[in-house]
Amino acid sequence: MSLRLKIHLLVGVLVTLFLAAVLVLEFESMRNSVREEVVAANRVASQLINRTVWLQAARGTRAMVAYLQGVGRVRSNDIRLFDSDGVERYRSPLSTYKSGRDAPEWFARLISPPPSEQSITFPDGRIVVRADASRAVVDAWDAFLVLGVSGVVLLLATNVVVYWVVGRTVRPFGEIVAALNRLEAGEMNVQLKPLPGTEAAAIGAAFNRMVVGVGQRIEAERRALLAERELSDRRDLARWVERHLEQERKLIARELHDELGQSVTAMRSLALSIAQRSAGRDPPSEQAARVIADESSRLYDAMHGLIPRLAPLVLDVFGLADALRDLVERTRRSQPQAQVDLQVALGEDVQLGTDATLALYRAAQEGLTNALRHGRATRLEISLRAQDGGVQLSVRDDGEGLAPGWREKAVEEGGHYGLRWLAERVGVLGGRFTIENAAPRGVLLQVWVPLGGTEEDTE
Repeated sequence: MSLRLKIHLLVGVLVTLFLAAVLVLEFESMRNSVREEVVAANRVASQLINRTVWLQAARGTRAMVAYLQGVGRVRSNDIRLFDSDGVERYRSPLSTYKSGRDAPEWFARLISPPPSEQSITFPDGRIVVRADASRAVVDAWDAFLVLGVSGVVLLLATNVVVYWVVGRTVRPFGEIVAALNRLEAGEMNVQLKPLPGTEAAAIGAAFNRMVVGVGQRIEAERRALLAERELSDRRDLARWVERHLEQERKLIARELHDELGQSVTAMRSLALSIAQRSAGRDPPSEQAARVIADESSRLYDAMHGLIPRLAPLVLDVFGLADALRDLVERTRRSQPQAQVDLQVALGEDVQLGTDATLALYRAAQEGLTNALRHGRATRLEISLRAQDGGVQLSVRDDGEGLAPGWREKAVEEGGHYGLRWLAERVGVLGGRFTIENAAPRGVLLQVWVPLGGTEEDTE
């Protein structure tokens, strides 16, 4: 049922109840008026006849009949004369007022007063004055009909006016519903024109604001989703590039180790052989050969120092623990002023994926390099242990620590590439990466990766 029909029915019922109450009250007033009129007329007629009946009674019954004929009908009363034998000698004529018409029986029964009759007895007979309410009832019926027809006309007119007014009032709500349906269908640019009425105008304005807000929110979510997709694509591209770079590093490291290393060794051997043969016979050649041998030796050492930085070949052959021991030993040789300690507590059942192993090794490399190069540390502690279903690497130093606001500067200036690479790689593996100042001084770098995690598993 529509709102318009509900309001129309409600107003119609209220008006009907009001008219019914008015009719009931008017009906009660009519009944009281008829009762008072008929009873009063009956008493007046009785008193009038009672005063003159004795004068006429002494003159005989004919004189009484002549008197009553002269009086005629006294208002709404029926006058009858009976002689001493009970024979009716006279009856008043019928009323000519609205003759031939009578009210419906049910109406007359409801509105007529109880029968009222007065009897006057004299020596030759008696006179009976009986109230007749039929004419008063007809008057009441005519008034009731006028009131009833007026009420019906008023009810119809009220319903027509209410139906028209309510239709104009609720018409804006139909436009609002139509706009909501369009919005539900996906039309996000729908707008309502200014609606008539205070409430409808407020609802329309709120609807327009809601549509604008929803559109802005959807656009923001679309842009955020697009940015997230672009960021994900960039991360995938970065991981792909990093993976291929790692492969190229391993290839270059193997080439340096297998090809260039052997060539440099051969060059040094040949130079030493030339120097031995030229000893005492050709001093310039001997000197040149020894210079070539020394340079070949330095080149070999530099190359072997570069290979672990490109790709830790020992990691693929001996595993993470031995690779860390090799890293610590090389650091001790290259940085004799620094004390580097290593603690490894891994069980035999610990199985790490290739990506997780490489991430932990790179984290140790990054921690050592930053502590020695930037933090000027003299003591470093590296810890590798199984923890919480994974493996955790910790690098602690006693250096100068992290500068205030280093994270913001790294974002703005694009620095700390190694740390950002570690954080992203560890996140891809489903692990945790933290770096913070340690107490009382220095930096604490921690990396945790789950057991068996590889980049392919997490993607």
